[in-house]
Amino acid sequence: MASYRMFSKLVGLKRPYKQAIMLVADFLLMAIVVWAAFALRLGDGLSSQFTGHWYLALLLPAVSLPIFYLVGLYNAMVRFMGPVEVWAVIRGVTASTLVFVGMYLALGPQAIPRTTITIYWLIGLLLIGGSRFLVRARYQAYIKQYSPREPVAIYGAGAAGRQLALSLLSTREYEPVAFLDDNHGLIGTVIQGVEVCSPETLPELIRDEHLKHVLLAMPSATRARRRAIVESLENQPVHVRSIPAMGALVGGTARIEDIREVDIEDILGRDPVTPDDRLLRRCITDRSVMVTGAGGSIGAELCRQIIALQPRRLILFERSEPALYHIERELRGLLAANENADVELIACMGSVSHQSRLEAVMRDYAVHTVYHAAAYKHVPLVEANPLEGLRNNSFGTWRAALAARATGVEHFVLVSTDKAVRPTNVMGATKRLAELLLQALAAADAQALANRLPPANGQTTFSMVRFGNVLNSSGSVVPLFRQQIRAGGPVTVTHSEVTRYFMTIPEAASLVIQAGSMAEGGEVFVLDMGEPVRITDLARRLIQLSGYSVRDHRNPDGDIAIEYIGLRPGEKLYEELLLGENCAGTHHPMIQQAREEFLAFPAMMARLDELDDASRAQDAPRAEQILTQCVAGFERPGGEASTALVETDDGPAAVPELRVVPDPPRSTH
Repeated sequence: MASYRMFSKLVGLKRPYKQAIMLVADFLLMAIVVWAAFALRLGDGLSSQFTGHWYLALLLPAVSLPIFYLVGLYNAMVRFMGPVEVWAVIRGVTASTLVFVGMYLALGPQAIPRTTITIYWLIGLLLIGGSRFLVRARYQAYIKQYSPREPVAIYGAGAAGRQLALSLLSTREYEPVAFLDDNHGLIGTVIQGVEVCSPETLPELIRDEHLKHVLLAMPSATRARRRAIVESLENQPVHVRSIPAMGALVGGTARIEDIREVDIEDILGRDPVTPDDRLLRRCITDRSVMVTGAGGSIGAELCRQIIALQPRRLILFERSEPALYHIERELRGLLAANENADVELIACMGSVSHQSRLEAVMRDYAVHTVYHAAAYKHVPLVEANPLEGLRNNSFGTWRAALAARATGVEHFVLVSTDKAVRPTNVMGATKRLAELLLQALAAADAQALANRLPPANGQTTFSMVRFGNVLNSSGSVVPLFRQQIRAGGPVTVTHSEVTRYFMTIPEAASLVIQAGSMAEGGEVFVLDMGEPVRITDLARRLIQLSGYSVRDHRNPDGDIAIEYIGLRPGEKLYEELLLGENCAGTHHPMIQQAREEFLAFPAMMARLDELDDASRAQDAPRAEQILTQCVAGFERPGGEASTALVETDDGPAAVPELRVVPDPPRSTH
């Protein structure tokens, strides 16, 4: 216990005091090295040659200490000693030996036997290097004995895994007890004192080592490979976590020892298709670009990717002051880190419902491309506040489109949602109405536009990009599930059979940019979302990967239960991406073009006026009734799926949502 207290005090000393102790220790050790070199060579501890030149035992250490300082021995932390520090010891002792060689040449072989120099170098390496490794080993033993650590297995015995193990050996939290690796050539070997085992031995490790954690250390592996590994670990009673992805490590935003929960992309994601750089840059590079809703999940990621594509100017348009502050601060940090970036960044507060504000911003900054991501998207909240959802999602899109048309914006891209397809909620209906407005505007003839709108300042290309849920967005199920798991459950799911499409935020933003570049006017682009995911399966996997078991009728003694709370107002069991089967491909494998019917411009304007009147009168039931007349498939509780009204010679007639169907996609250049 006394040695424990003494070592604790040494560990807790401030850095200058530790360096002073190292200097004194090295001086004494180098004095011993001089004596040992003579003693081993001559076989006499106090030979006449040593006693005649005793001052060497003071002079050589005094010369060696500045050398050791210059090579960095006193800047390194001994408890984290690695290859760099070993090389510093070799350089320092070698330089000290060269000084000894100089003294040998000055004094002659009669004073200093020649082989004494070799012995001096070897003993110097042994004592100076060995003393440091001894302190490092003592520190690790101290940590292991007096600071109980959680045993962990590291999946991946490559460079990242070895570096992670080295970091963990010097911490008070985790103790690596095994590497797991599929490389049969490594199985059975020992790396930094840790054995490499086959992943098939994990159940035995869990039993014998009381293992509760597995850390994934494969940052450069493909997403498909990481997903396969995660799936293989799902049924094991261990908490699976990972180190950051290679991009974060290279970019300096994360360190190898940063341990976090398994990325949801490793559970559901797929390896993204290499983006088309020509499409990415077409509407952005050296252009003035504006993003509405810039502080939201998709809007913020659009801004990050746009910054990397070197626009001349990026305008952040956002009504939330905190969201605007955070995204502006983040982007300015990215620009500061990139010395070659020459982007003018402008933060503008405002609502998309205010057309005059939008026009002023677009005109003042000569906006070329608008990505319209501003929307209210949380289904229950919009369901409870339908008129606000209508104002922001539908009228906000309309006002932004008119502002773009009035100021000569060349490209206007609406970020839409799969909830717009045969919606059962107001949010989806308002997003589909936003699509209908842009489709009608893009397809209207000159006379119809002249009867309703002032002349346009140039030709604006309107398009829409529709996709499903994005992983880890604000309000998504994944952060909620993780929070519920940390609290001990239950994990709440609306329905046992509910499914959703998922895509990563970066992939969705990249495809939005590429799809918008393909547009020639009025297209509804649909992103390939892959296969839908059962939310119950997602909840179950997150529970298991957190090291817990699911409590259900098959396992009544499990840790965390899944509780079904019923569908919320306006929610569907299944989401769709298309109104029908009429969908054509594009030259991008992840982007399709929907061919969907929509209302003609005059009929659309008539419905818009009615909606505006209902909204101003705060008549939500009337507004919802008009929405059912505009949006095909919009079904309210207790009602039937609607058909859209179009104008005929005999007055309004209920027919399927119909009037104009876009032509097949034209070739892009």
